[in-house]
Amino acid sequence: MTRLRKGDTVIVIAGADRGRTGRILEVDRDNGRVVVEGINMHWKHMRRSQEHPQGARIQRESPMQISNVAFHDAQSGKGVRLGARVEGGRKVRIMCPGGKPADG
Repeated sequence: MTRLRKGDTVIVIAGADRGRTGRILEVDRDNGRVVVEGINMHWKHMRRSQEHPQGARIQRESPMQISNVAFHDAQSGKGVRLGARVEGGRKVRIMCPGGKPADG
């Protein structure tokens, strides 16, 4: 289970794009994959159409394993884990810099 959501800024912690950051465009919780803006780019060959009269090669983001990304902490510049806490009757996400919640 992950607490990452669409729109979160994440850092890639494994793979060819390791160390790069980007914004989550899509989360597929069933398959455990995410699409991150500008990360894991692959070429897509398009057949001829009215939009592409001579065909085309375009680059698109491909899904990657959700375990290969971590929430990006802008202050430290590192990836952190997310926890949850109930505040005022609402569940909120909190950052856990050392992998454990700040208050134990």
